[in-house]
Amino acid sequence: IVDRVSVPVLLAGGIMDGRGIAAALALGAEGIQLGTAFLGCPEAGSTALQRGVLAGAADGTLVTRAYSGRQARLVRTRLVDAIEDAGVDPLPFPLQALLVAELRAAALEAGRRDLLFVLAGQGAAAIRELPAAELVEALVSETEDAIRRLADR
Repeated sequence: IVDRVSVPVLLAGGIMDGRGIAAALALGAEGIQLGTAFLGCPEAGSTALQRGVLAGAADGTLVTRAYSGRQARLVRTRLVDAIEDAGVDPLPFPLQALLVAELRAAALEAGRRDLLFVLAGQGAAAIRELPAAELVEALVSETEDAIRRLADR
């Protein structure tokens, strides 16, 4: 893309550490956006239960309409898989979100990880529970280290 356009290119999606940032820069991106990487930060407002689901996302994520009626990437949970396997189309946005709102709240209140809907990217299992400022410092340090290693080759 950077070879074909004359505007700044920003890379987003799947970047969780400084190596990913360095790779994006090496590909010509002028900026990088991280989202899921910050879900482990207390400033994100995610609960300990949600952070546990993120950190344990060994089964990965999937793109589904189960959460809101619109395509979104969620961590696989028993509930998400059950909705996907039911063979019934979710309601259109925002009706699906309204339909599952009480279930989302009840699952959080009951501490039911298997019944949660947790929006997250593919790198969910790599979250770090750090304050945002510390995560940014770590990302900068990791990026500098990755770039330095490449320059030393």
